[in-house]
Amino acid sequence: MTARLPLFRRTVQDDWIDYNGHLSEAYYVLVFGFATDALMDAAGLDAAYRTRTGHSLYTVEAHVRYLAEVPRGAELLVRTTVLGVSAKKARFVHEMYVGDASGDPVATEEIFALHVHQDEGRAAPLPDGAHERLAELVRAAPEWAGRGIREV
Repeated sequence: MTARLPLFRRTVQDDWIDYNGHLSEAYYVLVFGFATDALMDAAGLDAAYRTRTGHSLYTVEAHVRYLAEVPRGAELLVRTTVLGVSAKKARFVHEMYVGDASGDPVATEEIFALHVHQDEGRAAPLPDGAHERLAELVRAAPEWAGRGIREV
């Protein structure tokens, strides 16, 4: 695995459009979820790993920012950046773009995840290989990461 993740791509489906004629908020999160799955696959935490070990990465906190409307049929691109990894935890961000990643993102998501033993229902150490792969991907946080919801 290289020290960069491939960009995740998905096309906005007609049934993802809300009553305002734009991508519904739930589908931003769906696309980000697919990008998280791609990160897990790249780190060796794929479906075969989950079946074999009974372990998986669980999102325990997420912060989504909806920055621009997304039209029907838009080609979405998600760039994922790992911000940190420890024995049982990972923190990463997704940035969603329409078209290519040359403009401003239309949405972002910051995720705090735990590696969990599903039968025991508690956090467990990441396997060495996955920890190493995630550590190779660690980059500096964008300026917006780590912020909460602003007051009115």
